[in-house]
Amino acid sequence: MPNVSPRLVKGAILAVDPNTGALQKTITLQYNPESITRSLQPQTVSEEPDRSEVLRLKAPPIETIRCTAEIDATELLAAGDSNTIAYGIQPQLAVLELLVYPSTSELNTNEALTNAGTLEILPMESSLTLFVWSKSRVTPVRITDLDITEEFFDPQLNPIHAKVSIGMRVLNVNDVGFGNPAGSLYMTYQATKETLAALAPRM
Repeated sequence: MPNVSPRLVKGAILAVDPNTGALQKTITLQYNPESITRSLQPQTVSEEPDRSEVLRLKAPPIETIRCTAEIDATELLAAGDSNTIAYGIQPQLAVLELLVYPSTSELNTNEALTNAGTLEILPMESSLTLFVWSKSRVTPVRITDLDITEEFFDPQLNPIHAKVSIGMRVLNVNDVGFGNPAGSLYMTYQATKETLAALAPRM
């Protein structure tokens, strides 16, 4: 029989319109991280030792996720990709970095409003970011930090290998409300946890 390897499903980060839920861009992780660190901080009613409130929860936990993605230009350089030859992996890094940037058009618009004497300027809204890690874990998140380590460079000093540590905070219904697309995605995420918990073996 032929040696058939299982199809590798890659993790991804999606950027969608926060109002309509329309997909704007997909960032497929080139290599799946070897590990993902998750932290859950329960949201209790009070930190004080009040016996009447000690078991009460006021909201879903604050969940944070951290993983390290690797980006490498070796295969694209071997294939003669013109953009990679000209810029290395800067385009891939730029896509990730722009998740935490307001657009230049928004910056210019706000500057024009400021110069026109507008008294109140609303903060600029970013895309809604989704972290996709298997079909049962599609999570609305806010990028909290990106740590980029560029390790190797071509003769033009373009980076050709980098590690990107990505910090994320899961957005729950307490953050965004039930009517927001992120709220609907979060409820599906938590409902899936409840379904999986029912499948756990009973010891």
